Amino acid sequence: MNRYVTAPARLGETPLPDGRLVGWAEWGPEDGVPVLLCPGAATSRWLGFGPDVVAARGLRMVSLDRPGLGASTPHPGRTFADFAADVRHLAARRGLGRPPVVGNSQGAPFALACAEADVVAAVAVVSGADDVASAVAPAAASGAPADEGRRPDEPAATGFAAAVPAHVRELVGRTAADPRGAEEFFAGFTADAMAHLVRTSSPACDLAVYQDPGFDAAYRRALDEGFAQGAAAGYARDAVLAMSRWPFALDRITVSVDLWYGAHDASHSPDHGARLAARIPGARRHVVPGAGGSLLWTDPGPILATLLDRAAGKG
Repeated sequence: MNRYVTAPARLGETPLPDGRLVGWAEWGPEDGVPVLLCPGAATSRWLGFGPDVVAARGLRMVSLDRPGLGASTPHPGRTFADFAADVRHLAARRGLGRPPVVGNSQGAPFALACAEADVVAAVAVVSGADDVASAVAPAAASGAPADEGRRPDEPAATGFAAAVPAHVRELVGRTAADPRGAEEFFAGFTADAMAHLVRTSSPACDLAVYQDPGFDAAYRRALDEGFAQGAAAGYARDAVLAMSRWPFALDRITVSVDLWYGAHDASHSPDHGARLAARIPGARRHVVPGAGGSLLWTDPGPILATLLDRAAGKG
């Protein structure tokens, strides 16, 4: 068994009320404890994590293709609320109840949207994309101070905004000023371009994972499937949503939220989720020494153990 990933035990598509299909993959026993996975940027349902932990704990890990990615039908103009509604329907149809959810990388805001909509029992944000637009977009789009117009749940953003890399600030400003144009820009990405971006921006601790032959094959398959319908069908919409100000109220989340970041992860959050955690009532932040953005695959044990305890009300 590969320590990072294995092939899914089951694949399928579930119809939604409007006729669209949502693609999913499952690992572990069908009667196991359900855990949802919102995968990272541009990847399909194919890329799971923690096979040893899933087997040892008897989990039913369920990874979902967001609309336009993998096997899921495109949904032009979709919102975070639309995704939460899709998850609610899928959970009912598949007998998942109100499961805990893991949101990795660009999947993080989608997991948090499900929490705000009370669709899930607990959340683990792992190497999560941050709500950078809440700090950067006002200044980038209009020249206004970074803290101008912030909501009551938003701590002061000035220092956070200054720490956001210049190229990310430019993308956030472009998205705020012209969302349709930004979506067209992101639609120019390819699977090869995404793989190159990840490789060239990763520290050595992550490359040790990404260059593992078994992981690399699974990741490339997930990327190829993610882009199979065209980037505009899935990834581009995800990117615009993630790069825009998140519309859901983080301060209304009532379920337990844990945020996990590797200490060497310089890509997902300029402060390793400190500001994001401060905006979510009771959220707990974990910064893992020696780890990077591949934390989901290097440290699945504590992530899943903590998530299951939170969902069971044990902490």
